[in-house]
Amino acid sequence: MIHIDQDDPARDDVSQLLSEHLADMFATSPAESVHALDHSVLSAPSITFWTAREDGELLGCGALKVLDSPPGSAEHESAKHGPARYGEIKSMRTTASARGRGVATLMLRHILDAARSRDFERIYLETGTEDYFAPARRLYVRNGFTECPPFAGYSLDPNSVFMELRL
Repeated sequence: MIHIDQDDPARDDVSQLLSEHLADMFATSPAESVHALDHSVLSAPSITFWTAREDGELLGCGALKVLDSPPGSAEHESAKHGPARYGEIKSMRTTASARGRGVATLMLRHILDAARSRDFERIYLETGTEDYFAPARRLYVRNGFTECPPFAGYSLDPNSVFMELRL
């Protein structure tokens, strides 16, 4: 059975998976278009990080970063200084041996459930435009995400697709 729990991004097997993720991102996209985070940034207090494991074996990971109101939005202009109500999905990755087993869907749903339990209004993400990222884009669309303008300091980039889900 697959279990998803909060975890330490610096844990050896997780750090290795994140290093592979970063290497793939730099091999697939121009450096200025790589927005993946390493384990040290994923340990920030504004980020909750989870892993999916089966019998102790790492299958994948994902994170939820707390955002302020999206810059340029009507909510941003009228926002009160209350709790953040927006999040960004970061570092969704499955191991090569776990691909095709539904791990990414389980992780995405776990992250969305966590966002709902925190009363977030919207979840955002950035992914690539290259064919390499097509399975990720299909996953997000299947789960209700739609394309949106850049958010939270991102800029228009021909190598990026920005997506949101209203919760």
